[in-house]
Amino acid sequence: MSILSLILFIGAVVGVAVSGVVFQPGSWYERLAKPSWTPPNWLFGPVWSVLYLMIAIAGWLVWEAAGWSLAMAFWLAQLVLNGAWSWLFFGRRRMDLAFVDLSLMWLSIAGFILAAWPISGTAALLFVPYLIWVTIAGALNLTVWRMNPAEVPG
Repeated sequence: MSILSLILFIGAVVGVAVSGVVFQPGSWYERLAKPSWTPPNWLFGPVWSVLYLMIAIAGWLVWEAAGWSLAMAFWLAQLVLNGAWSWLFFGRRRMDLAFVDLSLMWLSIAGFILAAWPISGTAALLFVPYLIWVTIAGALNLTVWRMNPAEVPG
């Protein structure tokens, strides 16, 4: 297995993670009404750091085993959608479009798990915590949107 390709996968994921650094919650998000089950802000950084590493390793494992494949198409789709979410939610303040993006991301993550399973069970399993976290994020995105309808630009 190529360490160079692993470094490229990590680099791609880090590139997407920058979206979360550029488009941060800020005072607008702090003012929004949120459900009582909202995870504490300090939790997001550590969780995403671990998830991003798992995303990179999963993509790399599938790439090394099968090259360009349906699983890799799903992997790329989820990465693009992941990068777009922070821009939509925090940058554009479009909780509605962010929820659509997150729903498509959820489908692409599930698609990767299903398509990767025959190629690399390890890669597929590495995406399971990601799917769980995005499920929680989707519920949170939807709930915050519903609790703050006036905050979505019309």
